[in-house]
Amino acid sequence: MKAIQVEKPGQLNIVEINKPVLEDAHDVVVKVKNVGICGSDVHIYHGSNPFTVYPRIIGHEVSGVVEEIGEAVTTLEVGDLVALEPILYCGECYACRKGQPNVCESLEVFGVHRDGGMSEWLKAQEKNWHKVSSRVSEEAAALIEPLTIGAQATFRGEVKEGETVFIIGAGPTGIACLLLAKERGAKVFISDFNQTRLDYAASIGADVIIQPQDVDVAKEIDRLTDGELANVVIDAVGLPQTFQQAVELASIAGTVVTLGFNEEPSSIPSLLLTKKELKVVGSRLQTHQFEGVIEKVNEGKLDPDKIISHRYPMKQIKDAFELLENNPGEVRKIVLTF
Repeated sequence: MKAIQVEKPGQLNIVEINKPVLEDAHDVVVKVKNVGICGSDVHIYHGSNPFTVYPRIIGHEVSGVVEEIGEAVTTLEVGDLVALEPILYCGECYACRKGQPNVCESLEVFGVHRDGGMSEWLKAQEKNWHKVSSRVSEEAAALIEPLTIGAQATFRGEVKEGETVFIIGAGPTGIACLLLAKERGAKVFISDFNQTRLDYAASIGADVIIQPQDVDVAKEIDRLTDGELANVVIDAVGLPQTFQQAVELASIAGTVVTLGFNEEPSSIPSLLLTKKELKVVGSRLQTHQFEGVIEKVNEGKLDPDKIISHRYPMKQIKDAFELLENNPGEVRKIVLTF
């Protein structure tokens, strides 16, 4: 079968590998239909993901149709449309015992630590495949996973109906956070330097878009909230300056959610945290979010198609990466068709 492999940083090829076969009673072999391209795939291509061992078949935003099931599989049938939950965990470490397997000491992610879903077939255990309604498109099913990132961020931020949420960054992750914050009934402000992204955010429900080139963001948030500031600030950019901005613009008793992996320190005085008694939390991947997101997608309360901006057949993967490299501001989410 054909698969998309990063042999080493900067070298991306379509290769021929063996089709997976059932080995364990809980194995499920899926005919891959669509795969979204994530920022982590680009980082692997550039060699900037410290967790990757090469060569690596990339891709973790996966949908497909069940083709074969092991004898112990009870929740899936041949022909089911499924979405991949791409994390594997030990179930025994402190994080797992606490109910946070997304930060397991032995965490592995398909497409990062082990070969992923940019291939014609993919085998994973039954627990990693989630059935999606046949009314949902195969493309939309592939984007369940990025929506769970937004679900995790809003869960970690404890976003409630009527609260004001400020999202820094209107890229794919910021858009996912926007959709999930609106689904929770929040009022959402979102900022970005890219006006195209801002205009799109406005078209799918952002209450206020903020262009930092045109206004002083801090003064605008102060004005819009009558001095209260934002109850929850989600930093979907992850730079030292955006993290500091998030802390500064969170309201008294507010929450800051950061999704960044930047190693550079931010200059944040403890006074800001203590005086306002802020809660600052990280948000990584997702934990137990798939079922809730799929239920909302099945019911039409969430539409993953809203994240898609471009579509390519898998054989044009290099064209897709070239677009991401040269015109990242034009891209929300590229979906590959297999």
